[in-house]
Amino acid sequence: MNESRRRLPLLGGDGHSGGSRSSMTCLYRCGNACDHPAPNTSPNAYFGDVVQAEVSRRGMLKAGSAGAIALGFAGAVAGATVAAPAFAEGGEAGAAEEFSVDALTRTGKPTALTFSPIPPNTLDNLVVPNGYDHNVIIRWGDEVVPGAADFNPAKQTAATQAKQFGYNNDFVAVLPLGRGGDRALLVCNHEYTNEELMFPGFTGLDALTADQIQATIAAHGMSVVELERVGRTGQWVVVGKGRRPYNRRITGLSTVFAMTGPAAGSALLKTAADPSGRKVIGTFNNCAGGVTPWGTVLSGEENWNQYFVGGDGAPAENKASLNRYGVSTTARYPSGSRKWDRVDARFDLTATPNEIHRHGWIVEVDPFDPGSTPRKHTALGRFKHEGANVIVADNGHVVAYMGDDERHDYMYKFVSHKKFTRGNSYWARKQNMSLLESGDLYVARLGYTSAAEIDGTGKLPSDGAFNGTGVWIPLVKDNKSMVPGWTVEQILVHTRLAADVVNPTKMDRPEDVEPNPVTGKIYAALTNNTARGTTGGRNAPADEANPRNGNKHGHIFEITEDGGNHAGTTFTWAVPIVCGDPADPSTYFMGYDKTKVSPISCPDNLAFDGAGNLWISTDGNALLSNDGLFATALSGPEAGHLKQFLTVPRGAEACGPFISVDNKTVFVAPQHPGEISGASMEKPASTWPDGDYAKPGIVGVWRLDGRPVGS
Repeated sequence: MNESRRRLPLLGGDGHSGGSRSSMTCLYRCGNACDHPAPNTSPNAYFGDVVQAEVSRRGMLKAGSAGAIALGFAGAVAGATVAAPAFAEGGEAGAAEEFSVDALTRTGKPTALTFSPIPPNTLDNLVVPNGYDHNVIIRWGDEVVPGAADFNPAKQTAATQAKQFGYNNDFVAVLPLGRGGDRALLVCNHEYTNEELMFPGFTGLDALTADQIQATIAAHGMSVVELERVGRTGQWVVVGKGRRPYNRRITGLSTVFAMTGPAAGSALLKTAADPSGRKVIGTFNNCAGGVTPWGTVLSGEENWNQYFVGGDGAPAENKASLNRYGVSTTARYPSGSRKWDRVDARFDLTATPNEIHRHGWIVEVDPFDPGSTPRKHTALGRFKHEGANVIVADNGHVVAYMGDDERHDYMYKFVSHKKFTRGNSYWARKQNMSLLESGDLYVARLGYTSAAEIDGTGKLPSDGAFNGTGVWIPLVKDNKSMVPGWTVEQILVHTRLAADVVNPTKMDRPEDVEPNPVTGKIYAALTNNTARGTTGGRNAPADEANPRNGNKHGHIFEITEDGGNHAGTTFTWAVPIVCGDPADPSTYFMGYDKTKVSPISCPDNLAFDGAGNLWISTDGNALLSNDGLFATALSGPEAGHLKQFLTVPRGAEACGPFISVDNKTVFVAPQHPGEISGASMEKPASTWPDGDYAKPGIVGVWRLDGRPVGS
């Protein structure tokens, strides 16, 4: 790797947390989480060199019970009343459902990754390989719901933003609409907001008007947008005005969600505004997600904790849980607080202590029915969900894999009680809509084959691989608690604390966890963990699954369920890619010649094409290049030959990605372009995509010759 490629200039940020991310990112993305000790203070021991093929439930619980945390749990607490608004903003409820299971099946032929990689760079543009083109499909402020006002950042209100494309688009899914192949529904998350970059004349969070705060809340949530193909190419655009019956904005301000599953109606979820504990207003900090086999979209509520204030005045019995989820219990307004309580009392934990329990879930949205009520599924547990991705097991049950995006937190899976019903009929889809409402919840514990050889440097063990075995430890099974002294409702609402009791393995920020549709293996993006092995007594040392101390570049983790049984409880695992500069001895790319590999740092989200090739997007490139999208084969002679496919503009994160079912288009969502300390709308650090000021947006990339992407 030549020096000119490695030594790139700093992106203009302050190198916060060891990477290229600026302090602006750390403030708005996660409430400066990396400036505070990791909230997992559990003294989880490790399982030894090798995990037994099976561990009895009684033995596991006995071993973990010593770590139990004594907690009291609040019941219904009267708080300030929040008026429930009319049902969610959306399109026309009469739109026909043009869903087909067959349309979700990949039709593109498997192909090798023959594109020429692009070099690392710091350009304020979206850069793609030769032979490809791209277009901006939709951006912040564009019309979503018909009748939206023309975008004017100086006059943004909740009412205008609620009909426009929201801010900081993250997860992207594109679902075929009908069978013709020329229409689709784009669904994406709007994770968080950058007020400096949204409002002209911004002077500080305290100076925001009530209208501006309401507009930022409305800018959170999700969008559903109908697209149409340009000819028979890989280019997609928003359908013309007047033809948008499916379009919908789901916002943090007024969309009503239904709670499902065992914790729905629990005293832990009841508030004065919702004494039933079954209806929740809004969704926040939605990060990644997934598409289900029945054509709905899953969305993960991630850093929702940062929006709540008043933890110092919360009931004493709630404070252990608040601390475990990263909420200050010593200050009313922690550093960087949004102070949304100025316009809505539900964000004040002193007034409404249970409201926070109503966030941190996996959300399910049916884009084919714009009048449907989105749901939050309590059976999948509550933590900082990056997303959830579903595969149908051989026995017909569906399995959802999930990561808890925090330093030293865990990987989970959910196995449904009901079985998937195949077919396109109304009744089949209705049956499948209930699959995530009831099931068993597990957390992962790993064992190692070469534990004694791991020294924190990333050096490969003598057997030439980071690998081992593992077990899925049940937290809830057959509608019963598997954690001594805990009820099912307590486990699902306070999942992190319940998991601490049974001694799972602490991971380096497990984010997106995706099944490979070709091989059935599971892949997880472990973004980074600069606290791994550092001093202080509370940061776990390097282990074979997380082999580097001070891990600032992250790695990819692979799970192979024993016997291919996704509903089972034992597996083997490996680390196929250890990210960073290929010239660094601590990196590893499945044994491939590292002089031919693109440098990669901070893997965030994953996707697969029709050949089962792995596509990796990055967030926070600590090699000081712009973030981007990479791809590699996972088998054959090209396994580990990681190549950079694109870079996003200056200061942006490469969100998405999503490969169309015909493998003709790569969709990516450049999030927070120009998110660099000191930037503002008047003095932007990026002017992508329109040359004036930075706007997050969705991009489609396609081959000019019409062949599958990557080839």
